[in-house]
Amino acid sequence: MADSSVSEEHAKSKNVETSEENSVSSTVERFRRPPVADVEVKLQNVVATVNLVCPLDLRHIAMRARNAEYNPKRFAAVIMRIRDPKTTALIFSTGKVVITGARSEEDARLAARKYAKIVRKLGYEDVKFADFGLHNLVASADVRFPIRLEALAHAHSNYAHYEPELFPGLVYRMLEPKLALLIFVSGKVVITGAKSRDDLNDAFQKLYPVLCQFRKADSRPVSQATTAVMQPGANTGSSA
Repeated sequence: MADSSVSEEHAKSKNVETSEENSVSSTVERFRRPPVADVEVKLQNVVATVNLVCPLDLRHIAMRARNAEYNPKRFAAVIMRIRDPKTTALIFSTGKVVITGARSEEDARLAARKYAKIVRKLGYEDVKFADFGLHNLVASADVRFPIRLEALAHAHSNYAHYEPELFPGLVYRMLEPKLALLIFVSGKVVITGAKSRDDLNDAFQKLYPVLCQFRKADSRPVSQATTAVMQPGANTGSSA
């Protein structure tokens, strides 16, 4: 009976130890991988392309279409704009069209169809809608804490490039997914070069723990009174 009681106590003690170890491990893991659920990655610009599969007379299009301009000496494409969705298209004589300015994948596709419809109405009956694709998604996020960019650049020198004299942001080139992130000391981040929304989210999920490692200490402005006390030779008391 005594041996049985001792065994039960030993088992209980072991269970408690295991539970405590699991709790500690889970806490350490939580701090190692900070949550990012409260940080929103906002899509700012979508660059898409479509092929109308039809040779185009750019001068003819520019003369007959609204909100279109064409200056072949400056750029070999018609620049056309529409208001809904608010986008800009570069239309080339080969039939290739580049759409910029859309705020979502759906808006980019809708805009591409509208540009194709406009060109068709100008007399190009052979216009088709082919090879639509997303080529660059640009998004932004704000982690809401300042970042030590120099330390980050030094620790991640294989991926990070920081020259504050030329550009105020640190350029971080990620290999998987393959894209670039611009990181600013304020905590603002711009993600560019993504091919999908999943790439944007995946990249930020990987970057966020790195930014947390290089978070600046709280640097709230010091009051004038405190500054005066800290300065050498400051009068810290009344004279006798």
